[in-house]
Amino acid sequence: MESKQLKWFYLLVLSLIWGSSFILIKKGLLGLSAIQVGSLRIIFASFFLLLIGFKSLKLIPKSKWKFIAITALFGTFFPAFLFAVAQTELDSSVTSILNSLTPLNTLAIGVLFFGIDFQRKQLWGLLIGLLGSLLLVYNGAQNNPEQNYYYALLIILASFSYATNVNLIKRHLSDVSPVSITTGNFVVLLIPAILILIFSGFPEQIHLEKTQKAVCFIMILGVLGTGIANILFFKLIQIASAVFAASVTYLIPVIALFWGLLDNEILTPVQFFGAFIILIGVYLSARK
Repeated sequence: MESKQLKWFYLLVLSLIWGSSFILIKKGLLGLSAIQVGSLRIIFASFFLLLIGFKSLKLIPKSKWKFIAITALFGTFFPAFLFAVAQTELDSSVTSILNSLTPLNTLAIGVLFFGIDFQRKQLWGLLIGLLGSLLLVYNGAQNNPEQNYYYALLIILASFSYATNVNLIKRHLSDVSPVSITTGNFVVLLIPAILILIFSGFPEQIHLEKTQKAVCFIMILGVLGTGIANILFFKLIQIASAVFAASVTYLIPVIALFWGLLDNEILTPVQFFGAFIILIGVYLSARK
């Protein structure tokens, strides 16, 4: 498969995986605290990646480990906890919509701190996609006034964290194997995540049926939505621009909205229209 076709394939697969992540977080929160969801997500992904990618660690040059550690924090550690805490107050579909700010933040950070070039039509694509996201959020807020939208600030902060991660990988780790990057990230995070889980009170509640059921959802999230997805995402970054890679967050809300509908979250015609606008933004921002 040619690089041009491959990047669109990765974009679609990642959209399906990450679009399903928000409903898994929601189900996990039924038996776990937000801190436990975040730490377990990292732990499950870590063990999975160590099983398939331990040998790849030797391929990481010593000079690159500092960037591995930094991208581990910005790309996984902070967002894992920020999203879990935010979803204690916001619907999974709304959270995924707010995540669509990532491409715009990626472009802004890339231009301001990494000296990347962009074309006017890419900027228009990002703004159109953002407009669609705002329409979805505004309409969702009207239909769910009981939700605390101050928690949306946590998702905005997570989107800046993701945007920083994308630019760092593109600048400093493009010559490192995606499996090595991903495995290295979680080697760095494994011990801190285990300590956080232990001190969260998890050992005292593991015998509860609702906790065990929630752990199963987070195991799927950790292996598929974090471990495998990160490998695919790093491959996408290496064959496409940072902004194109971050544009996966425009498609994520479309998948998440359908999962939300199945879980009795409100989905209105206006939200469908907003999703259509987002897709237009993806097309424009991805073109060169």
